[in-house]
Amino acid sequence: MAGGPRRWNPWRAAMDIHDDPSYTIGIGTEPENRRQVVVKLIWISIWFAYMAAPVEDVLGDHHTLAGDVLGGAGLAAFVAGYLGLVFRHTSRPLERARVLAALALLIALATALTLTLGGAWLVLFVYVCVSAGAVLPTKLSRIVIPLVTGVLAGLGAMTPGAPEYLAALLIPALLGGFAMNGVRQMALTARALREARATVAHLAANEERLRLARDLHDLLGHSLSLITLKSELAGRMLPGKPEQAAQQVADIERVSRQALVDVREAVSGFRRPTLEAELAGARTALAAAGVVADLARAATTHPDLAPDEEGALAWALREAVTNVVRHSGAHRCEIALTEEGDELCLTVSDDGRGSQGTHGNGLTGLSERLALADGRLETGPGPRCGFRLRAFVPLARSLAAERPTLSS
Repeated sequence: MAGGPRRWNPWRAAMDIHDDPSYTIGIGTEPENRRQVVVKLIWISIWFAYMAAPVEDVLGDHHTLAGDVLGGAGLAAFVAGYLGLVFRHTSRPLERARVLAALALLIALATALTLTLGGAWLVLFVYVCVSAGAVLPTKLSRIVIPLVTGVLAGLGAMTPGAPEYLAALLIPALLGGFAMNGVRQMALTARALREARATVAHLAANEERLRLARDLHDLLGHSLSLITLKSELAGRMLPGKPEQAAQQVADIERVSRQALVDVREAVSGFRRPTLEAELAGARTALAAAGVVADLARAATTHPDLAPDEEGALAWALREAVTNVVRHSGAHRCEIALTEEGDELCLTVSDDGRGSQGTHGNGLTGLSERLALADGRLETGPGPRCGFRLRAFVPLARSLAAERPTLSS
């Protein structure tokens, strides 16, 4: 019935454990809770099927009571050392002193128990090979695993009743050891990949912060410069010219509102300025600063100018005009947009004081923007001993113009 209790389904239960992150543990990761510890122990315990022979030897009537007690204690110590090695050191870099000491202890226990209690205990060397493959690097494990297998073969030849075990243990010892070494390498690789992914995410976050800082610098530098100029003009106009001062205040409000919109768009990642809007802003900013603007050769559109390249030129125009207004002390500024070969060149030149040292954050960020659009930036003295900025971006030529005409 639909409302009755659901019968337990082992397949569904196994899938639930597989899908539940509280149960599963990735390769190369440390257990984070009790359930993951239990799951990892279960997977390690699969190898304990080979322990049937020594367990039966201890529980059977093959030795004296003292021999059975000592054998059980030795087996418990061996299992504890094996679990400590495989559980804690499979996905970690080699801790040489601790790991080699633990492996030496396992070899000593396996040798002592085999010599005193018989051939059934040769199976412990399989676990030594597995633990060596799980905790040693590849080069070292290629030496240790065959050596331990050789000890297994030598003791098997010397121990009475051992040949019946020896044939079934040599190949599992070799294959188990090298298989676990492959698991170790996979675990270390998985850990390295997780660390690399975290590093890439950190670098991407840093790059995004740099982009946002660059956008805010360009946006607020231009807008705040214009607000400062208009505030100074309004202050000079008061109290003699209240109407003109009111107009400047209205312009300040408009520029402030637009700056707020620009900042929100920049934070959202949708800001892409256009040449037409930036030319209009440049005309306003230059006029407010008392700089004569020559925009006769500044076209606002070009048929082969892609949006990304136009955005890069618009940012270049904004940064150049901001520098003219804030730093140049110029009386005249010329803005031109010309086609040079397969590139479109934006030129902003003034008759001011010229370059004063190395580039600041604005021009450095502008060079990065142009580089992202496969463009470049050139700066230097202007034709009137001022400063000239030239920004180049490639043009997207029409495929139809380059495609050869096919005759019918």
